[in-house]
Amino acid sequence: MEASSRTFLFCLVLVTILSSSRCVRSSSFLIGMGSHDITGPAADVNMMGYANAEQTAAGIHFRLKARAFIVAEPDGGNRVAFVNLDACMASQIVTIKVLERLKSRYGNLYTENNVAISGIHTHAGPGGYLQYVVYIVTSLGFVRQSFDVIVDGIEKAIVQAHENLRSGKIYVNNGDLLNAGVNRSPSAYLNNPASEQSQYKYNVDKTMTLLKFMDDEWGPIGSFNWFATHGTSMSRTNSLISGDNKGAAARFMEDWAEQNGYPKEDSGLRADLYGSIIKRYPRRVSNIVPQPNKNFDELIQLASSIEATGGRRLSSTSQRIRSNDMPKFVSAFCQSNCGDVSPNVLGTFCIDTGLPCDFNHSTCNGKNELCYGRGPGYPDEFESTRIIADRQFEKAVELFNSASEEIQGKIGSRHIYMDFSKLEVAITASNGKQEVVKTCPAAMGFAFAAGTTDGPGAFDFTQGDDTGNPFWRMVRNVLKKPGKEQVSCQSPKPILLDTGEMDTPYAWAPAVLPLQILRIGQLVILSVPGEFTTMAGRRLRDAVKAVLIKEGNGEFNNNIHVVIAGLTNTYSQYVTTFEEYAIQRYEGASTLYGPHTLSAYIQEFRKLASAIAQGQAVSSFVSPPDLLDKQISLLTPVLVDTTPLGVHFGDVSTDVPENSTFNKGQIVNATFWSACPRNDLLTNGTFALVEMLDSSTNEWVPLYDDDDWSLRFKWFRPSKLSSRSYATLEWRIPENTPTGVYRLRHFGASKRLFGGVSHFTGTSRAFAVL
Repeated sequence: MEASSRTFLFCLVLVTILSSSRCVRSSSFLIGMGSHDITGPAADVNMMGYANAEQTAAGIHFRLKARAFIVAEPDGGNRVAFVNLDACMASQIVTIKVLERLKSRYGNLYTENNVAISGIHTHAGPGGYLQYVVYIVTSLGFVRQSFDVIVDGIEKAIVQAHENLRSGKIYVNNGDLLNAGVNRSPSAYLNNPASEQSQYKYNVDKTMTLLKFMDDEWGPIGSFNWFATHGTSMSRTNSLISGDNKGAAARFMEDWAEQNGYPKEDSGLRADLYGSIIKRYPRRVSNIVPQPNKNFDELIQLASSIEATGGRRLSSTSQRIRSNDMPKFVSAFCQSNCGDVSPNVLGTFCIDTGLPCDFNHSTCNGKNELCYGRGPGYPDEFESTRIIADRQFEKAVELFNSASEEIQGKIGSRHIYMDFSKLEVAITASNGKQEVVKTCPAAMGFAFAAGTTDGPGAFDFTQGDDTGNPFWRMVRNVLKKPGKEQVSCQSPKPILLDTGEMDTPYAWAPAVLPLQILRIGQLVILSVPGEFTTMAGRRLRDAVKAVLIKEGNGEFNNNIHVVIAGLTNTYSQYVTTFEEYAIQRYEGASTLYGPHTLSAYIQEFRKLASAIAQGQAVSSFVSPPDLLDKQISLLTPVLVDTTPLGVHFGDVSTDVPENSTFNKGQIVNATFWSACPRNDLLTNGTFALVEMLDSSTNEWVPLYDDDDWSLRFKWFRPSKLSSRSYATLEWRIPENTPTGVYRLRHFGASKRLFGGVSHFTGTSRAFAVL
């Protein structure tokens, strides 16, 4: 009996130990996810990316978000936070102010060392949120609304992720996506050594690397992936705020996760509402929708009896139809070394002849303005955006579902500021000898003004121009004539704008840049403040990987995953290889710090990699300026909104036709008397809704809002200086829309002449969807 008791006790202890070890093993990290609306002003503000002064926001395609993940060691020690923005790029002043807010909340828990803020490079978001002159000229200077909504959104996304920290695991997976990007500067790529080119199958990176986040209790809670392709599926003439292909892909995957009941804690609300998912058009709908009525005659009669409500005042602003306190699956499609990668995969063609553009200069009869890249949905840019988004989404789902390699190991980070205007760089010369060269103060070449095949420039500039011309040199000299030393340093780039040596009214370009490495087990993220070309990114990744393996004391091996997070923490334009720089296409002309810029990055990242491999600290001896108090804005504020006598804000100007019926796939629209969206951004709210009538309760249920792919909010004035404005709601009825009675609802806010803002709403007449 005594022996049996001892045996039983031994087994009990053994089971307890094994159970405890399994418990510890299943909780590799603390992980948290968060997201928040950062859409910004949907009117009057110049869009960031194409530098087209005439491209100003006038509505919403779908809303922009900041998405964040935090990973911490189980004891809550070392941690990293990564934020992905549906914005063109990160901004130094945004990063500075976010870190100040985090410090006031958490002390030294989140700092410049372990927080990365990265942009997806959409060219369809409001500009004016960067601090250097050259990046805010077309937005008429600094735009406080753009800046504030991004800073607020990043902070709230990080706070949400921090408050959601729970035990969980992370898996990593990668695979090739072949049809979502092509090289837009192949002539420059071909100038790289043939021996180097032969190591790679493609002239752009095709690999997507994905992280799958698994909560121990809730199951899948998110995914972040890195893949290189430009956010230029939407053209330089688009006026609707959009996350472009990466923002759309994120929405598609979050909707897919919602339909699959992720996270499982919320699965009771995530049931499949109307049968199978339409794969190509994931829908965003409210969680509770009335049962469809299939008596068509009844529906038509009911719809015809419901007239437009007319505009009326609101006591509070609208709210997102999907807002609730339950955990949300967060998916981000992050940017990588996209410098020379275009989503316009059909190639480049002359818009006058339809023939392919000149290979070396991307011109048509000598003119760059006529050469454009074509997306897979050409000539419909929205369809091109959807297709490229869908391809990334499908690959991400494939990698997510098959991810089996668990992330294990330490968490760490290293960050340093370097002055790239005068950095000494040790290189190996063509004769094999070591020599020291220097980077240069920032400058942009003549080919910068030529733009790219995604968005050509104007006048007589061309890509590949390594000489310049006398007229534009004369114009340049009015602003700032570069000195001999600068000309020599930047050679063979002919300098169009000597931005690094221009400081009126304040700095035109950055000099001090942040370099950062985040380590999560065998995943290493290189946070770079610019757009690396394909080969430049490959060289940087290979250099860092070699240092980690060599100096990591066996902690790193060939299975290490090194990804580049482009456009992170600040923005400093492009980084090409030395050989690509010599060709002086757009990317080379936009490599600010001269021909040795990439070598400088590789040198300094090797030092960071060595520090993280050996557990050594690094220190910065310079820091970037805080120029917030110096910012100038020339954007005219909203003075007043008006309507004609007898018309209210929210009244219908052009209604849905009487007794209307629509089939799936058709377009319904209505136009309302409106007011400037800058009066209230309706952050976490909506300017547009599609509502469905619940005939059993006679209540209207919100179904789609302005964050949905199918519903577009378009805003316009009858003339540039008019105080009157309109909003058109345009709904492309998805194929999986339930049969029923619907109407369109518009929300907005109007400004009175002597201050004060009033919110309003109005609805169209009802119509039947059969």
